[in-house]
Amino acid sequence: MNTIKILLLIAAAGHILCGYCDCLLTYVPGGKKFDVKALSDNKKMAETFGGMPLKNPLLSMLLGCLALFMCSVGYYGLYLWMKDYSAVTAVVMLLSAAMFTVFGVAHHVLCGVAEWIYIRMGMTDDVRGAVVKLFKDTSVTMIVCYIGWAVFGIAMLVAVVTGRTDLPVWACVFNIVPLYLVTFPLRIGGMGNWCGAAMFLGLLVLI
Repeated sequence: MNTIKILLLIAAAGHILCGYCDCLLTYVPGGKKFDVKALSDNKKMAETFGGMPLKNPLLSMLLGCLALFMCSVGYYGLYLWMKDYSAVTAVVMLLSAAMFTVFGVAHHVLCGVAEWIYIRMGMTDDVRGAVVKLFKDTSVTMIVCYIGWAVFGIAMLVAVVTGRTDLPVWACVFNIVPLYLVTFPLRIGGMGNWCGAAMFLGLLVLI
């Protein structure tokens, strides 16, 4: 197994771990799922998070940082792979991957912090207002993270579809953009990370 394949394998494991971390924030023990619409209704939020142990957001923050570091090496591996086919596309992929991982860590930690504070401080309406403001005031981390993720996927998708690489055109399905668009309606927690894991596992076989 060459170096690039090892990096892709690490990234697949990283996305699986990060998906688990997302689920720690999204699902309360017992299976109840947090709905973002509840942010405006403290009664619904308190009902949802009433059974959430504080260790869940804490674990999500700590393991999420490790997970995104693991993911970053795989995105770097795809940059190294693309360099042999298109230097411009490779640079776009490298910069967008950096946006995704750096701002993604900040966004993931802030989500965990907001949830931890809400639960720890008694889930009152005042606390809900404070964490919602924190989330809104730092929303740039989420926006830049997902812009970077999308740009990376689109750049690689175009390269594969236009024949700039040695992959068959159908290999474009192993890409975060089409995978996410197809699975988004399922509204499963951590779906972006499950798509990322599927992309890296597919490319691990094809590259």
